Amino acid sequence: MKRSAFLLPIAAVALLLAFTSLFVVDERQKALVLQFGRVVNVKEDPGLAFKLPFIQNVVFYDDRILSLDVDPIEVTPSDDRRLVVDAFARFRIADVVQFRNSVGAAGIMNAERLIDDILRDELRAVLGTVSSNEILSEDRAALMARIASGARDEASDLGIFVLDVRLKRTDLPPQNLDATFARMRAEREREAADEIARGEEAAQRIRAQADRTVVELTSDARREAEITRGVADAERNRIFANAFTADPEFFEFYRSLTAYERAIRADNSTMVLSPDSEFFSYLKTARSSEANPPAPEEVPTPEELMEDIEQPQEIEEGSISGDDDASAVAEEGTTLGN
Repeated sequence: MKRSAFLLPIAAVALLLAFTSLFVVDERQKALVLQFGRVVNVKEDPGLAFKLPFIQNVVFYDDRILSLDVDPIEVTPSDDRRLVVDAFARFRIADVVQFRNSVGAAGIMNAERLIDDILRDELRAVLGTVSSNEILSEDRAALMARIASGARDEASDLGIFVLDVRLKRTDLPPQNLDATFARMRAEREREAADEIARGEEAAQRIRAQADRTVVELTSDARREAEITRGVADAERNRIFANAFTADPEFFEFYRSLTAYERAIRADNSTMVLSPDSEFFSYLKTARSSEANPPAPEEVPTPEELMEDIEQPQEIEEGSISGDDDASAVAEEGTTLGN
């Protein structure tokens, strides 16, 4: 009984010593065994490991790829056009012993602060040597590679390997946005004014060409009309001359009748004329004809009637020709009366 009571404390102490001397390293971690703050062992492979109880302790570090967002910083490219750049980096702990000696007990928090300072310096150094157009362009992979290379060299002293650096956002400072937008708006308005001016110039050119075409077509049409009118006038004069020479007395009589008709139809039918005026010559002639009727026509003999019956075609053609001449004379008289 006394022996069992003695063995139980020994077993408990043994279990406690075994528990405090064993530790497990996860496959996502690396471990450092420290003795009085000094590194005495490195455990990078996953599995069970041992340490001295009470005098040694274990510190674990993440072995995965870590990400760090850099706070937005303002850079000045070579064209003195200030930009606000927002970037992020991916890194991992390459040497845990060097990492421990560089960052101390603060671990990853101190490491992120140091990496942030390194990235800020590299961003200003690299982006300050190029123009803002290169930074804002889509083809800026070379710039990010230069930044990552410089940050990798600086971070290697900390036991950290920088895998990549990327620019998330590149923008103008808030105080410059209004001025930039105003300048862009002025440029767009100037381009719009240029386009409008070119359009108006083209419209004027087209309008002038159209006006010239209208003038040319109108001139040609007027010339053709004058030619046609001249031909018609010549034909009218020819017909008029033929009609006048055929029967001048009838032509004068027809013109007088037309003048009588127009004078009577006028709104003011009151006329003050001398009785001896030539205007009433045909009226006087009509009265004298009533006073002295013409002698009766001579009756043709039977022989003359037979000759007329034997030549009906000539009589018909003569009648048609006479009607045509009378129509032409009537038309010409109407034209002259107008």
